[in-house]
Amino acid sequence: MPPTPTQNAILQRDNTTYAIVPRIPGGLLDRNHLRAIADAVEKYDIPLVKLTSGQRIALVGLKEKDLQDVYHDLGMDPGQATELCLHYVQACPGTEVCKFGVRDSLGFGIRLEKLLAEKTMPAKLKIGVSGCQFCCAENFVRDIGLLGKKNGWTISFGGHSGNKARVGDIIATDLSDDEAILLINKCVSFYKEHAKKKERASRFIERIGVEEFKKNIA
Repeated sequence: MPPTPTQNAILQRDNTTYAIVPRIPGGLLDRNHLRAIADAVEKYDIPLVKLTSGQRIALVGLKEKDLQDVYHDLGMDPGQATELCLHYVQACPGTEVCKFGVRDSLGFGIRLEKLLAEKTMPAKLKIGVSGCQFCCAENFVRDIGLLGKKNGWTISFGGHSGNKARVGDIIATDLSDDEAILLINKCVSFYKEHAKKKERASRFIERIGVEEFKKNIA
């Protein structure tokens, strides 16, 4: 069944207009994306463009009749905003351009997005990938967090930045890229199998306990 026009849109406070957040892996936009966004804002008279905390761009104030046409003109995939799935991977520049970066957080974040983008989750899932210990991608308050160090990735699970904020539990250190991918797949699989519907990773890990979680992903 094809998606309805409002499936990837968020109804606004006026109960009339919508917002959309196109998927922007790693927060990277090329010149064609920028031109397409500017053209769409002008063509559809979009009143508000907002940078989000998840390194995306929200186009706010669209009419329902324009939603499908806007996405067609943008040439970008819809970003999920309310669905039970991966919402975004937040990544810092890492070794790509930052003088403090010790691991390629940007490239690894994009790899994670491709890996998890189409998977259904028990609740919305947010990931932060920081290329050094400054933690610019807020990894410890994301459902899954990665912190880059010289010896490899440190992985945390169960962080949360909203109501009842929580620092994620460290579940492994000094992992290579492939080892980190393997462990994240195990974390996601166990979470999908045992979490309640709409139970965020933070509440899940509080319910079952971090030692039980580690035991089942070993």
